[in-house]
Amino acid sequence: MPRFFCPLPLTIGAQLELPGETAHHIFVLRLCSGDQVTLFNGDGGCYLATLVSVGKKQVVADIKVFLPEEVELPFNLTLAQALPEGSKMDWIIEKAIELGVSHIQPLAAQRSVVKLNAERAEKKMQHWQGIIQSASEQCGRNRLAHLGELMDVQKWLGQQDLHKRILLSPRAETSLADWARHHPPQAISLMIGPEGGFSEIEEQTAIKHGALMLRMGPRVLRTETAGLTAISILSAAWGGLS
Repeated sequence: MPRFFCPLPLTIGAQLELPGETAHHIFVLRLCSGDQVTLFNGDGGCYLATLVSVGKKQVVADIKVFLPEEVELPFNLTLAQALPEGSKMDWIIEKAIELGVSHIQPLAAQRSVVKLNAERAEKKMQHWQGIIQSASEQCGRNRLAHLGELMDVQKWLGQQDLHKRILLSPRAETSLADWARHHPPQAISLMIGPEGGFSEIEEQTAIKHGALMLRMGPRVLRTETAGLTAISILSAAWGGLS
């Protein structure tokens, strides 16, 4: 059944005119009056609805049933990803959402090749928010991950964070998998560097602020691989894949 994000209050029994972007998507998919769809607004759970009318720019749906379904990880997980080259960030965000992260925190690192001014950063944020929505539609999540504002690594590290920060580095002695096996599920912020990794100053600052340095294994992974692998390791260890 097609799933659509609908950022509006949803109530059983209501007939709702869907937002223009959602209506256009439904029209492109050639859905018709009488077809059933699933709607969610990010507050949790989803709603079964029947399309009452379908036009090119206007679609009305009759909301029928609420389903309190959740597929979230049993722990809060933030992916603090330093900006990579090109469009890699799009791919990283999409896959991280599919794997269940609850927060995406873009970071501007010293070795990040991509440098965004305020205008470009705002456009990127809007673009990434759209990726979060579409990925949530596809993978069955009924809650949207929070997208943090792009921040300098040093500034982000200086903020108080209730989550334990884990800095992934090939120079660490303890592996993430070993650490996870000996610790209970808990809120985690995974710090992933850009292509050249975090600088020595950034690593020292992270450790000074309590970050735990762990490694992934004997191989050095690319920035677009490291975070997703780490998420999978924690999910496997703490029941996120069951």
